[in-house]
Amino acid sequence: MSNYVIGVDFGTESGRAVLVDVADGREVAMAVHSYTNGVIDERLPGSDIELEPDWALQDPNDYLEVFKHTIPDVLAESKIDPADVIGVGIDFTACTMLPVKADGTPLCFLPEWRNHPHAWVKLWKHHAAQPEANKLNAMAAELGYDFLPRYGNKISSEWFFPKAWQILDEAPEVYAAADRLIEAADWVIWMLSGVETRNNTTAGYKAIWSKEQGFPPADFFKALDPRMENIVDEKMSRAIVEVGKRAGGLTEEAAGWTGLLPGTAVAVANVDAHAAVPAATVTEPARMVIIMGTSNCHMLLGTQESIVPGMCGYVADGIIPGYFGYEAGQSCVGDHFAWFVDTCVPAAYEDEAKSLGISIHELLEKKAGALTPGVSGLLALDWWNGNRSVLVDVDLTGLLIGATLATKPEEIYRALIEATAYGTRVIIEAFRNNGVPVDEIVGTGGMPDHNKLFMQIYADVTGCEVKVAAARQTPAVGAAMHGAVAAGKAAGGYDTIVDAAQAMAHLRDEVYVPNPAHKATYDRLYAEYLTLHDYFGRGDNDVMKRLKMLKAEILARTSSQGMGDGG
Repeated sequence: MSNYVIGVDFGTESGRAVLVDVADGREVAMAVHSYTNGVIDERLPGSDIELEPDWALQDPNDYLEVFKHTIPDVLAESKIDPADVIGVGIDFTACTMLPVKADGTPLCFLPEWRNHPHAWVKLWKHHAAQPEANKLNAMAAELGYDFLPRYGNKISSEWFFPKAWQILDEAPEVYAAADRLIEAADWVIWMLSGVETRNNTTAGYKAIWSKEQGFPPADFFKALDPRMENIVDEKMSRAIVEVGKRAGGLTEEAAGWTGLLPGTAVAVANVDAHAAVPAATVTEPARMVIIMGTSNCHMLLGTQESIVPGMCGYVADGIIPGYFGYEAGQSCVGDHFAWFVDTCVPAAYEDEAKSLGISIHELLEKKAGALTPGVSGLLALDWWNGNRSVLVDVDLTGLLIGATLATKPEEIYRALIEATAYGTRVIIEAFRNNGVPVDEIVGTGGMPDHNKLFMQIYADVTGCEVKVAAARQTPAVGAAMHGAVAAGKAAGGYDTIVDAAQAMAHLRDEVYVPNPAHKATYDRLYAEYLTLHDYFGRGDNDVMKRLKMLKAEILARTSSQGMGDGG
């Protein structure tokens, strides 16, 4: 009799469940459920309440609906006996956080808070807490706290405490009403198991926690805002649990949602990108895993602590027990290819793609792939959604230089791909220059499945061989593997994630090898990229920020005038 585990991956637009064979990692069935309310960045659902720029919210009910749809679907498709499912694991975007009551009820579920934006989930790419992040960084540096270097010397607006502080700053009544502030990853585990747990991955990478020191002291939070002095003890928890551990067993209610048996092992939550690392066969140093999709997330293992400028952070045992897990990232990858296709491609290209029976992305990939590196004369910066690493600055914006009246869409499309590869090379060189080796890349996520040109350009730009994880849903498979560890060997699973990876993780046969001639051209282009990167990103010319400020001023003025006219 075979044993199975289920991994549920909560992404930016949807959630997906994968049923996996414990013996060999075979993906038996997969189901996807799109969030009904998606990314809430214009107005609250069911209301006329408009959101300000840089807001990105979600509806926590969408997460519960993922469980209610996808797990029954994979059971039905596979015809597996629920009794043969020994464990469930999840992974989640981070930092994605929400305010809840003591019993776990999200504030936005309550009528009195339904129309208050701060009562909803703040998605990972909610950037409206940048003022709080700026103040937090300045205060930490001024008071000499030693945690900043662990995070590249900057805490991002995407992280837990800036978002929590924004709630307190702008809606103290919501902050007061929240008995708990919690990562969505931990919240869904709470809903499955009935047990509130806090995982070491989101705590370490997104909430300034370390295995050695815990959270920053209360004096630090008091210095930020006296009302936040006891935020950890009042709104969070100091009990941090390592990923892969058992959070509890499936409750009767959750069993009813999913069709699984009550008591089925539920693993402690994990971050989407981090869950993918063991599923990509990586359980040792020098092999960089990159989740290539809407954004890029870069993970590495190290045997020693190293301070890498601009990294998102490192956490002891944060990815694989026994190693320091390093993380960096790029905020805009697939997002800006999608932006270009949605807004900048002429109708003639749409017609051509339709006549060929292919998507517009496939047509652009084909046309861009026929170009020789450097032939377009174009160079781009990949900051359409800000820069996560190594500059850690959400106020930076995109740039395209070298365009003429002869520039074609496929040339711009290729330049945008190349820009993201240059951004990855900046990250790789930052790690190498600070004692964390990178010898090869293992790619996973949506891009390896959909864009071979993208993969080859990454090999050519970085000079690294790029391999591809075999799993089609790598984070979900990694989450399932942690479910197998939560179940344990005695129940038919594994005692460690390394054991699980040896049996369940695999690579594909395809390997992207750097083209020496292309690499030589890209070295020259990369030097130009670095010039632009440092000029616009390190303070020599803050024109991007000035333009963004001007835009905000004019929008505020226009909004104010509109309100006046309406009165």
